Amino acid sequence: MGKEKTADREINTSRILAAPRELIWNAWTDPEQIGRWWGPRGFSTTTEKMDLKPNGVWLFVMHGPDGRDYKNKIIYLEVNKPERLVYRHAGDEETEPVNFHVTVTFTEQGNKTILKLKSEFESAEELQRVDREYGAIEGLHETLGRLEEYLTQQTGSVR
Repeated sequence: MGKEKTADREINTSRILAAPRELIWNAWTDPEQIGRWWGPRGFSTTTEKMDLKPNGVWLFVMHGPDGRDYKNKIIYLEVNKPERLVYRHAGDEETEPVNFHVTVTFTEQGNKTILKLKSEFESAEELQRVDREYGAIEGLHETLGRLEEYLTQQTGSVR
């Protein structure tokens, strides 16, 4: 048996960010900072709870530009500061019905950091549904763009 093929149910992206890895890690794991950039353009995010440890939970609400609130729940599976985060986005009766697994790596490259993110869904159909209903792929690109803008404000540097 070979490795299971998952490409049709994955979103993979990477960015080279002109900021130190520790700064990016902190922006990604500090509730106050993450509220300044998390989510697609026009969204704001309020963290209700962030317990950054294996089996810890991050509860947050994304406030859409249309006035709708989107409750979210993330369960951390692996926290390896400052190089790797693995978590599960868990939809339940209190949150948006979206389940997927995320791996984020932060790799130093000189004075820059390579950020790689992989989101893996239960099926290709589920990825398509989440993209259709929530704009997941474009939303991820906008979110990472907002992170890059936030980091530029923090460091004063450009790519």
